[in-house]
Amino acid sequence: MKKSVITLFMSTAILMAGGDTNPNISSVVGIPNQLCKKNTVYRELDAHLMWQDQAYVNAEDGGYKRHHSVAKVGTWNHAMSYCRRLNYAGYSDWRLPTSDELTHVHKQEGTVFNYTRDTDFWSSTPSTDTRYYVVFPADAYRYKREKDETNYIRCVRCMKDEIKEKKYILSETPIFSTRN
Repeated sequence: MKKSVITLFMSTAILMAGGDTNPNISSVVGIPNQLCKKNTVYRELDAHLMWQDQAYVNAEDGGYKRHHSVAKVGTWNHAMSYCRRLNYAGYSDWRLPTSDELTHVHKQEGTVFNYTRDTDFWSSTPSTDTRYYVVFPADAYRYKREKDETNYIRCVRCMKDEIKEKKYILSETPIFSTRN
């Protein structure tokens, strides 16, 4: 009886601790590569636009919270300069999108970007006063903001030439840099 209780206790302990009692089961399960997001672009074919789709880093999130301009977050002037200087995915003709372009891309069903933030993104569109429009991705509405406020940035470029020439091959892991 004592041996049965000890055997039962040991078997239970091994199973609860994750012990493998079946030698035919693999101890490690592979993780498919599709789960890992990569810096890339989103091609909006109906609008002939290519959108920057790049991870936001801690420094940018911190810059947003502290109202600083860092890479893909900052004031309106920083946003304009950032997009003009951007060299991403092999292209250097990026620009800050209009509010209509941002509204259009965010009205699409589902999330089209791998990387986004649940807050405003700058547009190049001026409002009726000294402010500029931002677009909130969750509702795709335009809101007026002062130029010195800090918001996130997503650059865009026109791809009409690529469509005419049928250049659809894009790098899965584009190199990011800004021109000096």
